[in-house]
Order: sequence, then structure tokens, then C-alpha cells
Amino acid sequence: MNVQIFIPCFIDQLYPSVGFSMVKVLEKAGCNVKYNPDQTCCGQPAFNAGFWGDAKDVCIKFIKDFSGEDYIVAPSASCVGFVRNYYSRLFDNSSYHNDVKQLNERLFEFSEFMIKILGVDDVGATLEARATYHDSCAGLRECKIKSEPRQLLNKVKGLELVEMNDVETCCGFGGTFAVKFEPISIAMADQKLTHAIETNAKYIISTDMSCLMHLDGYIKHKGAIIEVMHLAEVLANF
Repeated sequence: MNVQIFIPCFIDQLYPSVGFSMVKVLEKAGCNVKYNPDQTCCGQPAFNAGFWGDAKDVCIKFIKDFSGEDYIVAPSASCVGFVRNYYSRLFDNSSYHNDVKQLNERLFEFSEFMIKILGVDDVGATLEARATYHDSCAGLRECKIKSEPRQLLNKVKGLELVEMNDVETCCGFGGTFAVKFEPISIAMADQKLTHAIETNAKYIISTDMSCLMHLDGYIKHKGAIIEVMHLAEVLANF
């Protein structure tokens, strides 16, 4: 199966190992992974900041960069959720309407692609540790992802997965929300970290590196003894 991968801006610039890990897992699962080096951004940052015109230009480029019939897989529910839920609004009653509809049928977040399309939940990964899982708002509410990452993690040899309290509560990042409403954002991160630490987990795992980036910054600020790990990095440990 041919698979196009979309690597979000912040993963490309700050956490490239997440992208490489996803490729490693997809290839082991039998996929022929392709990467278009011309790809840039999905347009979410500009859209969320209110620059819909600028966002539309970026989104048109995304549509063109990922034209074709291949599945598109991304290690970010946030980006996938944006394309699925807001491209149709930006391009309603336009010449790109059908392109967006077809794009949405091919675009998947990494964990849901593994489970729903490939039907693979065990890639032979091993991680001798106790961990807790964080449901990102984008994954849970925009992509409707809940069981898929847990199904994959439950097949990781040596991994003990423990649910934290209020697991579906936001971590406080929310992109520009963390900048505009810093005190609220910090309080939400503190609450999430407190619940994670209560599980005695070594790792907080999620589908979204944006959430983990926010939590990791607060972890370092507090000097807490817990680490963050993207789902792809866990599954690539074979």
C-alpha cells in the first residue's frame, strides 16, 4: 500500500524523531511510504489566529501537495482534525469543494490508520515501563479517537498502561491559547501533570506532540520526574 506522510511544522522543526518513528512503524506494517518535500503547513496556525485569507492560501497548497489517490497519514490529530473539520468551511461552494471531500476520505491520524485501515495493532514493540495516556482535544473531539491508541499500546510488550483521573480534560495548550491566556494554560497543565504523576507513570504518551511539548515544558519547570513520549516513538521501539 502506498502511503503519503504529512509531517506537521512543529514536528519537522522540533521533533523530527516522531516523523522517523512513524515511517519506521508504517514500513514494518508493509506500507510503501512516500514523502513530498514540497509540503509545508496545513494552515491551522493562521486560521486559528483569525487570518482566514492567508490560511486559505496555505490550505490550497496542501490540497495540491496531497492530490492523488494515496492514503495520507500524519502523526498529529490536531492537523488532521483541522483539515477534516475546517477545510470544508473554507472551501464551501468553491472549485475546491470536491477536492476537499476526496482529501478527507484519504487523510488519517497515525493510530486510526493503523487500526482502521491496516488492521494492525501489534508491531512487536517493547517498552518496559509504566505509562499513562493523554487524550488530546483534537484527537478525542475532532477526530473521535479514543480506543485506537490504547489498543496499540496494550500490545506493547512490557508496557503497563494506567489511566489518570480526568483523562479527557484539556492539557491547557490550545496553540495560541497558551500565549493569550497563560495563567489559565499553566493551571490546566498543572492539573494534568498532577493526575499523571498520581499514576506513578514514567511516561505520558499521546498522539499529539503539541500537547506533549506543552506538558514537557511545565514538567521541566516543576522539576517533575516524568517524561513524555509520542505514540509513534513507543511503537517504533522494536
